[in-house]
Amino acid sequence: MVNNLVIIGPAWPLRGGLAAFDEKLATTFTQKGITSSIETFSLQYPQLLFPGKTQYRDDPAPKNITINISINSINPFNWIMVGLKLKKAKPSLIIVRYWLPFLAPCLGTICRISRWNKQTKVITIVDNMIPHEKRMGDTLFTKYFSNSVDGFLTMSEKVKKDVQQFSSKPILISPHPIFDHFGAPIDQQIAKKNIGITNDTKLILFFGFIRKYKGLDLLLKAMASDSIKALGIELMIVGEFYEDATPYHDLIQSLGINNRVHIKEGFIADNEVKQYVCSADFIIQPYRNATQSGVTPLAYHFEKPMLVTNVGGLADTVPNNQVGVVVEPNPEAIAEGIVTLYKNGVAFYLPQIKLEKQKYTWEQMANNFLHLHQQL
Repeated sequence: MVNNLVIIGPAWPLRGGLAAFDEKLATTFTQKGITSSIETFSLQYPQLLFPGKTQYRDDPAPKNITINISINSINPFNWIMVGLKLKKAKPSLIIVRYWLPFLAPCLGTICRISRWNKQTKVITIVDNMIPHEKRMGDTLFTKYFSNSVDGFLTMSEKVKKDVQQFSSKPILISPHPIFDHFGAPIDQQIAKKNIGITNDTKLILFFGFIRKYKGLDLLLKAMASDSIKALGIELMIVGEFYEDATPYHDLIQSLGINNRVHIKEGFIADNEVKQYVCSADFIIQPYRNATQSGVTPLAYHFEKPMLVTNVGGLADTVPNNQVGVVVEPNPEAIAEGIVTLYKNGVAFYLPQIKLEKQKYTWEQMANNFLHLHQQL
């Protein structure tokens, strides 16, 4: 039985989807009567290794969540101190977030020491077992981390298979729940006006940080197809470039689609997200490879049909021709899929979106952790 637990991972004052996830998960456990807290990073990445502009947000700390800013990812003495603190505290369960081999020495050491009390069980929620961008030492680091935990929870079948390359310990799949901290949807015409888009514009949205594996270049090439031009579809790109933006701007120029592509570059605060999502007709995820996506639950929250590519675990939570379309990761297929979305119309997908989104609750995610804990 779990009476108290600790989540190890990003949280306030760190920004981004992982932090939002960990905070919501802690809140869900607290609402279930389980004492919950988060151990987050005082230093998550050295600035040299962080591709964005800042790792931090400037809003007040969330209420009713105990967040200890304690972990230094590059200081082994700190790892020992945090591990000893958790060993002494004896939480029933530690949930540790794993998404990048760089953090494996830090997180693996903390988990090992925490388990010395022979009472605490450790479950890792794995976003990526094999990173999108590979580096020397990844496999060694991930093996070190894998040996420090008791069980694994993944959010897609793809990641489960990746985990099984490293461990035979218990694994449970629990899909990414729907974020609900972005506020209620607003009228599409109001949202368009707020971001300076003409009311009658056919608008699709690419949302989130931008790296090569996200396939934005494939979407830009699709935007240049005759079928997309004929429909007068425009694209809104909203997110922070985690790589050089110049090739994307050059591609837009060379394709001659400047007048149909809008870019809002930079990190978008939670209270502004709805302006962009609600302004769009459809959400496009043209990824080259993927595990799962935080954009999918965002689309479900605002009840927006999606296009996803048939890579990784993306198609697992987007039933084809029901809540959107699933296509191959190439410009021609993406263009054809976008045309299909407009041919069917938003109303065609909406009933199934409302039904499908009921599967992805935070209560279910929390219960799955507790169920896995019982197996350990």
